[in-house]
Amino acid sequence: MFYLIKTIPQMKILLNRTSLTKSLAPFNDIGFVPTMGAIHKGHLSLINRSNQVCMKTVVSIFVNPKQFNNKKDFKTYPKNIKKDLRLLNKTKQVDFIYIPKFRDIFINNKKPKVKIKKKDKILCAKFRKDHFEGVLDVMDSLTNIVKPNKIFMGEKDFQQLFLVKKFLKYKYDTEVIGCKTIREKNKVALSSRNYLLSKENLALASVIIRKLINLKKIIKFKKNKNRYLKTVRSDLEKKFNINIEYLELRNIYNLKLSSVMNKSRLFVAYYLNGVRLIDNL
Repeated sequence: MFYLIKTIPQMKILLNRTSLTKSLAPFNDIGFVPTMGAIHKGHLSLINRSNQVCMKTVVSIFVNPKQFNNKKDFKTYPKNIKKDLRLLNKTKQVDFIYIPKFRDIFINNKKPKVKIKKKDKILCAKFRKDHFEGVLDVMDSLTNIVKPNKIFMGEKDFQQLFLVKKFLKYKYDTEVIGCKTIREKNKVALSSRNYLLSKENLALASVIIRKLINLKKIIKFKKNKNRYLKTVRSDLEKKFNINIEYLELRNIYNLKLSSVMNKSRLFVAYYLNGVRLIDNL
């Protein structure tokens, strides 16, 4: 069992908030990378960024049940703690790894105490009930425990980054830094959920993202961009036999629907053989 592993050269593994607080006490320049494990190159890029600007880097591994609106999704989420620890140790850039249990993060608190506003129930929030409430709840607890100067999060989960920034801005003296999405050579955004895809489905995901990259170039010349995207969405669903939850152009500063390319991104979420994938371009 992973909790029997106490130390690995180059980094210290901490299993509760008391030991973490004690270990971090001497330092006042802390970078934090929160993860749910299934570590990949995207996570490693966040760790590298933290190392560039912070004295110490903390990585957490905690699969948060509160942010799963589907119990099956929670059960099938990829978990391989030994592999994660090997990858993190290999970087020689992680000083502390925090691997808490549920009760260490949420003391006497099973239901999310955070509520997002109605105007924010768009994109993933529209389809994943209580998902972001769970995300913000765990980020509130983790930020309070780790007390980092900077938090590093990927832009692939752009709505999550947007909401976490807004939520933590006035509550903690912590800067949330968004980092560029890391992609495979096949253009698919790196994600822990990619481990759930077969080679055939990963190849199909590559075809789909290339179509979307080309689509972004095309919609520059369309007057009613989101109406056009509705038509494209239907065509893509039929052609690739996938279920697309949303395909929308939105402003990156407020996430409102946009009719212009400037300061906007194309957001997509779809199911490929039961695996939910999201991206933004």
